[in-house]
Amino acid sequence: MENRIDLAFTASACDMEALSDTFGQLDGEFQSESSKFALIGVAHNSQSFIHPMNKMVLFALLALLFGGADAFVPPPRISVTAPSTSKISAAAGITDYLSSLDSNPQAQSVSELLTTANFKSSQRWRKRTKQLATLGPASSSFEMIEKLFLAGADVFRLNFSHGEYDQKQELYDIIRAVEAKYDHPIAILGDLQGPKLRVGTFANPDGEMLERGQIFRFDLDETPGTNKRVMLPHPEIIEASEVGHDLLIDDGKVKVTVVATGPGYLDCEVIVPGKIKDKKGVNTPDSILEISCLTPKDRADLNFMLDLGVDWIALSFVQRPEDIVEMKGLIMSHNPNNAFPPHIMAKIEKPSCFEGDSLERIVELCDGIMVARGDLGVECAPEDVPILQKTIIEECRHQGKPVVVATQMLESMIDSPTPTRAEASDAATAIYDGADAIMLSAESAAGSYPEESVLMQQRIINRVEGDPHYTTYLQSTRPMITDGSTASAIILAARDIARNVDAKCIASFSVSGSTARKASMKRPDQPILAISPLITTCRQLSLSWGVYPEYCPDEKLNTDNFREMLWTACEIGLKKGLVSDDKDLLVVTGN
Repeated sequence: MENRIDLAFTASACDMEALSDTFGQLDGEFQSESSKFALIGVAHNSQSFIHPMNKMVLFALLALLFGGADAFVPPPRISVTAPSTSKISAAAGITDYLSSLDSNPQAQSVSELLTTANFKSSQRWRKRTKQLATLGPASSSFEMIEKLFLAGADVFRLNFSHGEYDQKQELYDIIRAVEAKYDHPIAILGDLQGPKLRVGTFANPDGEMLERGQIFRFDLDETPGTNKRVMLPHPEIIEASEVGHDLLIDDGKVKVTVVATGPGYLDCEVIVPGKIKDKKGVNTPDSILEISCLTPKDRADLNFMLDLGVDWIALSFVQRPEDIVEMKGLIMSHNPNNAFPPHIMAKIEKPSCFEGDSLERIVELCDGIMVARGDLGVECAPEDVPILQKTIIEECRHQGKPVVVATQMLESMIDSPTPTRAEASDAATAIYDGADAIMLSAESAAGSYPEESVLMQQRIINRVEGDPHYTTYLQSTRPMITDGSTASAIILAARDIARNVDAKCIASFSVSGSTARKASMKRPDQPILAISPLITTCRQLSLSWGVYPEYCPDEKLNTDNFREMLWTACEIGLKKGLVSDDKDLLVVTGN
């Protein structure tokens, strides 16, 4: 019947009897003459149990089950899938559910199965802005990674500045296990460390205090440093520096300006005094260094990432477009036959990226951008960072490339269960600016409240995306056709048609994901259901704004029959709860 809601259960006969008693008690509390609904329970042997229930009781039960309330506790070993209906809510049908039970027999506990049900009907299918969560000591177990995923994380970041390969392999395996459990693509981002420019060591183990106005020398002499000089084991810095250039030591805590140069040394005046200790970092905001953005360690890490199978690779210390070209060459040489290699994400953290048309060319060459506000905030004035962030986001929107805003989003939540109001406003501003995703670093990797941090970001995302001002802003900043291509014109037309016919979802079929990415670029009002026969494509699309990727293997996707493709899109849209009727769907296909 049209208004049927299907709930699937696995239970023994006595469990079914207990369940019937529970429903009877509920039915006694809610008296209504509303139309009856059928509750269908399915035992593991596929025998049916039917219990009539009035409409009010059914909705009360659904609210308890999927609203997070604790008042209703199912009998032991009863599992509940999300509801399925043509008009009210949607999820996997009974047949699919039984198949999932056969393929996942270890799912035994009520809480585990209810968690799955909650996930299927959660806000995950309503949000547009995505979340990245960095994994580390505070988030290395299956239980915690699962919690972060259910809280809203779409992409997990593996930071190769820390940890060993066996640890990264273990995290990778856990993420893939969570992905398999929930049958939902999860992207993995491998973040390369990049060059670390540091001073040498001092004779005094406590370092040396530099006074304002004094002249201090950086040279290539390996002799331990004094209060007059220290080794700078990077000749490329000395060669690239000119009189008037600044050097920033220890994340800008000490600032010096070059006043004289010579063979193998720089003489600098101390502008911002402070103590320098062994191996402190050096930033060169005014210089473009003639060094590769990939160190020998990065090259080894890159090979490991490619063998591991990460979906995105973040490239640190990008100074110029040629750095992206070098990275692409290394990836292609690793496996020349891979038609769908990992996507490259360039981290913008150097002022040189904004010289001339460098930013435009970098965005054009890479697959995504990360606004790395940590180092960018060291090398640029603090008041410039918000403007640069908007500039980067606008360029990415213009070219249709996903952009991630990162660093210190909710920094105080490393030690506090709640963020500062300024942090909440900062995260919201990134969303209002049009970012595809926002990222947690130490908050989820090493903080005391990793799950709470992801939940808080999700709350901020939900609140912003529910604000009429956000919708108004998106409508005013939607890019028109930028490349003159037929594909862009079709996507633009599809967005407008979907709005005019009040479609609830735009579905795209694509092998590479380019159709879904172009649709995301236009920021439609409707969610974008991206159906692909490649799991790699689905994972990579997890980062794109408003895109809900769905893996559909070749054997289930008949691309030679357009009618079957339409039915596939309708079936998946109903399953995800994105639509409640086959007339709610607008389908766009790529080549």
